[in-house]
Amino acid sequence: TTIANAHGNPPSPGYNPSSTVETVTFDQAYESLWGPQNQRLDEGSVTIWLDKSSGSGFKSKKSYVSGFFGTAMKLHPGYTAGVITSFYLSNNQDHPGNHDEVDIEFLGTTPDKPYTLQTNVYIRGSGDGNIIGREHKFHLWFDPTEDFHDYAMLWRPDEIMLSQI
Repeated sequence: TTIANAHGNPPSPGYNPSSTVETVTFDQAYESLWGPQNQRLDEGSVTIWLDKSSGSGFKSKKSYVSGFFGTAMKLHPGYTAGVITSFYLSNNQDHPGNHDEVDIEFLGTTPDKPYTLQTNVYIRGSGDGNIIGREHKFHLWFDPTEDFHDYAMLWRPDEIMLSQI
């Protein structure tokens, strides 16, 4: 398994997916998984938020074995300690307790600290205590709250690459 970091080492997909991959709008490919009251669909993209009672999540309408997956994200500024904003692939609904997962996560922060991006790759779940996988943290050199940034995962049968592009 190869995991690309935010600096592109080892390899990054290295291209803008919109130039080679047909994109779809949010409502064509995804549906609410939980917290639909905290989702707003606007011109084919979705805004999700956390309040005192719930957050929000969504899932793809179809299952995939491998592929190129990307998103543009802009994080909420200010105090976010205890909140994780993530873009991830998982087959947990089909294999609870024995699932595979690939994550790009932003760990919450306080106003005087930078955001940390954490990547995770796990196989065969975590139910038996024998976690097989890898986690890696990156302190960002940019502010992910100031603008949208593109993040991508390329999942092939023999490798996984994660990237901020």
